[in-house]
Amino acid sequence: MKKVELICDILDVIREKFPDKEDVFAYKIGNSWVRVSSASYLANSELLGLGLQAAGLKAGDKVATILGNRPEWNYFDMGIMLSGCIHVPLYPTLSTENFRYIFQDAEIKLLIVGCQAAYNRVKPALDKLNFHVLVYSVDEIMEVNSWQVLLKTGKSYSSDTDLAHFPANITPESLATIIYTSGTTGQPKGVMLSHKNIVSNFIAVSNILEHILVNRALSFLPLSHIYERMLNYMYQYLGISVYYAENFDRIRDNLCEVRPEMFCAVPRIIEKSYAAILRKGRNLSGLRKIVFFWALKLGHNYEFEKAEKLVFGLKLKIADLLVYRKWRSAFGQNIRFIVSGGAPLNPKLARVFWAAGMKVIEGYGLTETSPVIATGNFEPNGVKFGTVGRILPGIEVKLSDEGEILCKGPNVMLGYLNQVELTQAVFDADGWFHTGDVGMLVDGDYLKITDRKKEIFKTSGGKYVAPQVVENRLKESPFIENALVVGENKNFVSALIVPNFEYLKSWCGAKAIPYISDEKMVVQEVVISRLHKEIDAANLELDKPSQVKKFALMHKGWTVESGELSYTMKVRRTYLHKLWADLIAGFYGEIPVGPYKKSDKSNKKRKNSRKNKKLKRG
Repeated sequence: MKKVELICDILDVIREKFPDKEDVFAYKIGNSWVRVSSASYLANSELLGLGLQAAGLKAGDKVATILGNRPEWNYFDMGIMLSGCIHVPLYPTLSTENFRYIFQDAEIKLLIVGCQAAYNRVKPALDKLNFHVLVYSVDEIMEVNSWQVLLKTGKSYSSDTDLAHFPANITPESLATIIYTSGTTGQPKGVMLSHKNIVSNFIAVSNILEHILVNRALSFLPLSHIYERMLNYMYQYLGISVYYAENFDRIRDNLCEVRPEMFCAVPRIIEKSYAAILRKGRNLSGLRKIVFFWALKLGHNYEFEKAEKLVFGLKLKIADLLVYRKWRSAFGQNIRFIVSGGAPLNPKLARVFWAAGMKVIEGYGLTETSPVIATGNFEPNGVKFGTVGRILPGIEVKLSDEGEILCKGPNVMLGYLNQVELTQAVFDADGWFHTGDVGMLVDGDYLKITDRKKEIFKTSGGKYVAPQVVENRLKESPFIENALVVGENKNFVSALIVPNFEYLKSWCGAKAIPYISDEKMVVQEVVISRLHKEIDAANLELDKPSQVKKFALMHKGWTVESGELSYTMKVRRTYLHKLWADLIAGFYGEIPVGPYKKSDKSNKKRKNSRKNKKLKRG
């Protein structure tokens, strides 16, 4: 088999090893899953490569795509690289200004949009450019040429143009893609990744699954992000069928329909799944409820060494027969393992899922590292709870005096597009890339992430606080969906708390408390008191400087669409600090404490009084 050196060499792997595969990809239309064969994938990718050439694009030109997770994303991805161009995948929810900035910064020559909504969103940015961008769409849009035009011109393109020669001038060191990181402040940064960067990473990760039987994977994290994109390549390289979920709201249904052996997620999704399991347990009664929480407690105490012992192993089998198998059925029954990345996962959740027969392995990395630096594996002692596993082969890692994780390897980016000074700032004189994450090595072998270097803050008493550690501890409570910990240069720590409204509703039902609405429940005495208990419990496991002294309850959840979360569902701290500046200032008496949400002036005095009472308790 041809050695894989370029991303588009994956097509040759499929041609040689999986030529008759009927479901390289699958997506849902209506009530039916539509499968894409190897032959169709290869043909469409190659025709688009020719079509882009026919459209006048040259090697090195940048092509942007605004597409959701769908087979066409892959056709264009491979076609762009076959033609020698550079793929710039973009999220559909960027602002007009960010679209304009990226188009200008990358000097985009051609744009592919998925649907009318995406085109409507991006058109104002296109109108502000001082150069012309060719635009094509996958869905039919009146104002835009269909992608079928590129397929047709690819077919009719000069017969003496041999597609096999297209990558001839591309080397593994050549720029393959530019991924703009969403960031929390300022303008997006264009991370330049080479073919070698990405290929080295997906091959190294593929070795973890070498002896694991996986036929299908469900994909729902955005392909525009390097995490899911790298895994998408890994699936193809190993011959694993990729089924694209309809949307985030339909993940559970799609899991049951597709019955995959694996999927990849960020901790927030695993946390929400765990919360759903807890809700079902709370709604049980009698002996069934007792057995449920016995099995849950058993899972919390899961350790690999214990599982091998006779008594604990027998308990696991009984729990599996009575409880765990029902949990697995909610994930399609066939789930063997789940990959978690993007942020540290609460070890308690990892233990519970392992106990239930769903092996969670964590990984760690950044867009700048293509992305994986370390990950768990299925070798003996390949997973240690509370860590992100071992460093991938071929990658070097060391810790600075401050504990920052530094990295070298074939996976480390070429640099930031048009940002020489910014690139120089993240590489030291010896060529080490500074990740900005703080970590430690456990038992000299397993990497543990403790926080972001830039996010750690110091209180006015001179004590350092790692907010992510505190937030993760708070989110262990089934009542808390999300949290933002604040207190830089202040004399104590406070938090903005987003309740888990579904669990709260379930709890209210069990306590015969009328549930009016999310907005009205967060100001009820009984709810505030219950959350206060949860925060007190979390504080018992935190160092005194990190304990939360005051809190405020948010009246609605944080989402990617509303701006509070990044595309990988991380809290956007700077944005939230600005959005709730008055409320945060109120924690420290700098201004009168404001209401938990923006309100009419007529309601301000009444809600301020209610808020002050709540903060004294919190």
